Amino acid sequence: MSILTIILSVLLPPLAVFLNHGIGKQFLLSVLLTILGWLPGVIHALYVNGK
Repeated sequence: MSILTIILSVLLPPLAVFLNHGIGKQFLLSVLLTILGWLPGVIHALYVNGK
């Protein structure tokens, strides 16, 4: 993971997922988790982009 990906994962989790994976299930899940709470969105973005 690059430093830019880590920063985006913390600040704008759906954008970080979108840039690495495009629009798909992971992006939609990231948007949903971010809407429900910022921290779950960040955790999901870091997990998905770290794989």
